[in-house]
Amino acid sequence: MSSHDTHTKGLLLTAFGGLTLTVDIPLIRLAHGEAWTILLLRTSCTLAAALIVWSVWRSFSKNAPQLIPGWSGLIVAAIYGLGAIAFITGVYNTSTANLVFILAFTTMFAALLSWVFLKERPRPLTLAALAMMIVGVAIIVGDSVGTGHLFGDLMALCSAFLIACAITISRASGKDMGFTALIGVILPFGLAAFMVSRTGLHVEAPWWIILNGAVIMPIAFFCLANGPKYISGPEVAMFYLLETVLAPVWVWMIFAETPTRNSLIGGAILIVTLVAHSLWQLHEGRKRRSDLAVHYPM
Repeated sequence: MSSHDTHTKGLLLTAFGGLTLTVDIPLIRLAHGEAWTILLLRTSCTLAAALIVWSVWRSFSKNAPQLIPGWSGLIVAAIYGLGAIAFITGVYNTSTANLVFILAFTTMFAALLSWVFLKERPRPLTLAALAMMIVGVAIIVGDSVGTGHLFGDLMALCSAFLIACAITISRASGKDMGFTALIGVILPFGLAAFMVSRTGLHVEAPWWIILNGAVIMPIAFFCLANGPKYISGPEVAMFYLLETVLAPVWVWMIFAETPTRNSLIGGAILIVTLVAHSLWQLHEGRKRRSDLAVHYPM
């Protein structure tokens, strides 16, 4: 497979995963449950689905990917697990708009981590985009001071950083991490099981969270976690923007939850900056591949 075909495959794979992820938060909200109960159901269904699919795949093919490929896979699984805990905590402690706008910061975290650890130095335009995003996040978080949403906003920021870390390590290893992200739910599953054993199960519509955990999350994270094998970390993180754009729309349509003025201002800055930067990055990538094709004809 040529480098162009590989890159296209990576873009399509992560785009599908990002689009699937956009219904995650609405399904969590539709379940109307307590945070630990939701986390327990979500992670247990995801883990069961991942193990079933992997077992069937392995029974038909010897080329099935490893669940956890070595030490790098173990680290990635742990990071995804911590990210899931931070994400659910954010869902229950801030608005959906704040949560997804701040999660969009994943792209810039990925760019910075790639610079530091993979020596993929960002260009000046990337640094300018980072500065604009810091302004956008500051507006959103500043609006939450004194409203009780600050903790949830910080958890969202923590989740974004952890996802970027997982993407960067996956990119550096070059290994197939599709199932690793799903097996990583063992950590939040264990914590949620312990907490639920003390508080009991509290959920009104469990079928929504079962659908989320058994179908939506395995598809989304298998695709997104496999992305770094084919495309750069910042490009993978770009597709998390689909959740930033669409999740607030679904929540507004279903729950009539309207974002605050400052949240919309900060979110608009984030989205415009990220879309412009991502389009520029994709253009540069195509330009580099064209140059290579000219200098090294097949």
